[in-house]
Amino acid sequence: MLTSLALIFLVGLAMAAICQKLKLPRIIGMLATGIVLGPYVLDFLDPSILSISSELRQMALLIILLKAGLSLNLSDLKKVGRPAVMMSCIPACFEILAFFLLAPYILGITRMEAALMGAVLGAVSPAVVVPRMVQLMDTKYGTQKSIPQMIMAAASCDDIFVIVLFSTFVGMAQGESAHFMDFANIPISIVLGIALGAVAGYFLSLFFETAYTHGRCIRNSMKVMIVLGISFLLMAIEDWSKNVVSVSGLLAVVSMACVIKMKSVAFVWKRLSEKFGKLWIATEVILFVLVGAAVDIRYTLGAGIAAVVMILIALMFRAFGVFLCLLGTPLNGKERLFCVIAYLPKATVQAAIGSVPLTLGLPCGQIVLSVAVLAILITAPLGALGMDLTYDKLLEKERNAMDTNKNAE
Repeated sequence: MLTSLALIFLVGLAMAAICQKLKLPRIIGMLATGIVLGPYVLDFLDPSILSISSELRQMALLIILLKAGLSLNLSDLKKVGRPAVMMSCIPACFEILAFFLLAPYILGITRMEAALMGAVLGAVSPAVVVPRMVQLMDTKYGTQKSIPQMIMAAASCDDIFVIVLFSTFVGMAQGESAHFMDFANIPISIVLGIALGAVAGYFLSLFFETAYTHGRCIRNSMKVMIVLGISFLLMAIEDWSKNVVSVSGLLAVVSMACVIKMKSVAFVWKRLSEKFGKLWIATEVILFVLVGAAVDIRYTLGAGIAAVVMILIALMFRAFGVFLCLLGTPLNGKERLFCVIAYLPKATVQAAIGSVPLTLGLPCGQIVLSVAVLAILITAPLGALGMDLTYDKLLEKERNAMDTNKNAE
C-alpha cells in the first residue's frame, strides 16, 4: 500500500504539474495517472488501496465541502435563492430526459435502462466545480452577483437529487415498483441534512468559544481533527438512518461548516478555512487519481461514437435547463454562459455509482459503465478547462470600496 500511495502522490503531482505547464487543468494529469496506474492498464496499485478507494474518495470530498462551507456567505445566497434551488434539480432532469427519449434509439437500450443511465450521468461533479468556485470567491470574480455561491450550493444539492433518483431507478430496473415516498425522500433528505448539520455546527462553535473563554486554547490542527471527526459521523448517520428516513450527509457537512462560520469569531473560521485549503492539496491528488483508477479503458473503447453523440446531446439538454433556471435573474449573457460551462463536468458520482448496475447483474450494466467512464473523460477536462480559461472573460471582478472611491475621484 505504501508503494501505491507513493506512486499516487509523486506521479499524480508530476502529471498535474506538466498539465499546468501546458495550460491544461491539473485534473487531467491526475485522471490520466489513475487510468495508467490502475488495474486496467499497468496495474501498479495495490488491491488493498483499491478496495478502500470509495472511502478515500469520500474523505477527500468531505474536505473540499468543509472548505466550501467555511467560504460560503449565506447572506449572498439570498440574492440568488430561487435559481440556486432550480439548478439543484432542473438541469439534471433535462439531462435524464435526454437519455430517456433518445438513448433507446442511439444506444439500443430500453426506456428503463435509459432512465437509469441518465441518473448515473445526470450529476455534476462538486469535486471539480467546488474548488474553482472557492477560488472565484477568493479572487472576487462574479461575487457581486453571487455566481460562485449559487453554483456551489446548487452543485451540492444536485448530487443528492440525482443519487436518490438513481436508487429509485435501480429498484425499478430490478423489477420493484417506485413509490411516492421514494421521491418524497428527496426534499426530506435535503431538509434533515441541513438541520442536522446546523445543530452540529452550533454546538461545535459553542464548544470552541467556551474553550477560548476559559483560557483552554485548542490548537487549530486539533480543531481540524474535531471537525473532520464530526463530519465522518454525519456521513455515518446517513447510512444508519437510511432504512428509516433519508438524511443527506453531504449537505449536513456543508451546513455544519456554514454555521461554524456564522457563529464563530472571524479568526477561528478563517484559520479553519486555511487549514482545510492546505489539506485539500493532498486529498485532491488521492481523489482524482483513484477516480481515474476506476476507469476501465476496455469499456470506454467499446462504447464507440454513439455514446459520445449521446453524451453531447444530453449536455445540450442540460445547458438548456441551466438557461431556464437563470431566467429572470440579473445575470447577463456571458455570466449565464459561464454557469452552463460550470455545470458540465462529471467525475466523482459517475465513478462511484457507474459500476453499480454491472455489479447488480443488470443487462445494461456494461453499457452504463462505458458511457459513465466516457462522460468523465470528456466532461471533466471540458468543464475544468472551460472554467479556467473563461472565468476572467465572462465574469466581472468585484471592486472593493477603496477602488470604487479612487475611480470616483
